[in-house]
Amino acid sequence: MAERRLRTAASVAGTVAAVYVSARLLTTLFFWIAAELSGPTSRFGADASISSLAMGWDSQWYWVIADQGYPSALPVTDAGQVTENAWAFLPLYPWLARALGTVLGGYPAGAIVLALVAGYAASVVLFLLLRGRIGETAALWAVVFFANGPLAALFQMGYAESLGLLWLFLALWALVQRRFGWLYLLVVLMGFTRPGVLAFALLLGLYGIFRWFRRRDDPLPVSHIVHIVALGALAVIVGFAWQVIAGIATGDPSAYLETELAWRRSWVGSEEQFVPFIAFFQAAAIWFGLWGLPSALGPVLLVVLIVGAGVLLARSPQVRRLGPEIRLWGASYLVYLLAVFFPQSSIFRLLLPLTPVAAGVAVPSSRWWRIGILVLCVAGQWVWIHEMLALGDTFFRIP
Repeated sequence: MAERRLRTAASVAGTVAAVYVSARLLTTLFFWIAAELSGPTSRFGADASISSLAMGWDSQWYWVIADQGYPSALPVTDAGQVTENAWAFLPLYPWLARALGTVLGGYPAGAIVLALVAGYAASVVLFLLLRGRIGETAALWAVVFFANGPLAALFQMGYAESLGLLWLFLALWALVQRRFGWLYLLVVLMGFTRPGVLAFALLLGLYGIFRWFRRRDDPLPVSHIVHIVALGALAVIVGFAWQVIAGIATGDPSAYLETELAWRRSWVGSEEQFVPFIAFFQAAAIWFGLWGLPSALGPVLLVVLIVGAGVLLARSPQVRRLGPEIRLWGASYLVYLLAVFFPQSSIFRLLLPLTPVAAGVAVPSSRWWRIGILVLCVAGQWVWIHEMLALGDTFFRIP
């Protein structure tokens, strides 16, 4: 039995590795073309290289954290308002990348290798998470779409996304398997890698309610109740822990919130204050105005999209096959984004945690459907690389 499990594990690891490595070769080709196309108006200049693209944009913030740590005094404008700074970024990824870089010859190498390896591990866990719900073939296709997706360049950049997705996929797998003990560690790892652990807290709350109403068909032991409540409380504590740490380190209790607001004040004005669930509607009106469309249509379209997402999660047969845990995660994360995020061009990157929900596109068994989705994924990846890296010259080309 143990030997059979070992062979199965090796087969899964090898199959996913073949998918992932081929996808990374394609991304490398796209990086090379983007470096050749980069010109003097690009953020990366006319002498861009694959390595400079890989360490561009927010990768630089993580590098600053690894090299210099976090500022003890918040940088401010002449008017006294907090400006963009390292407190917006969580520490686990740059710390691990720095440790790995001591072996590999420098932080950039450590950052890229960590992103690459975490992306592969996340692909393996995604397959394991989905296999029991949609079958091996569809699960493998979901991995193909994930590894070649529009945001797949992040697996080869100094970003924390792939590490954050690894912890998330592991946490969802543990929840599906009801291995609650693992979640105590994974919640902490998620909470100090990428923002979003409060969405997982909401998921645990919804999951507990779901299990309670189904307790006659699916028994809910007291031990499960204790775990769900304790993990939900832990996720809330971890979710606010970085704000407390930033406040203590800088002497300003609002340090983290003011830092996050610094990224949106150029859009909405210097007097902007955080109000939950308002930012998406503000941004919708702003973007429609920038596109030359009536600003009032933006919030209307946003409401349509929210309703559509709700219907998709509740009624789509393909999504329903993914199971209640993944569907509840999709709902929880969307609520979290609506509550706290101001959508800019980085919104596509912020949607990556919805990957398990998006795996529903792999369920239809038509070969041409799956090939068509793969073509769209690869095309989207090139568009993203071209816009954000080859061009990278204006406010809507910031990843």
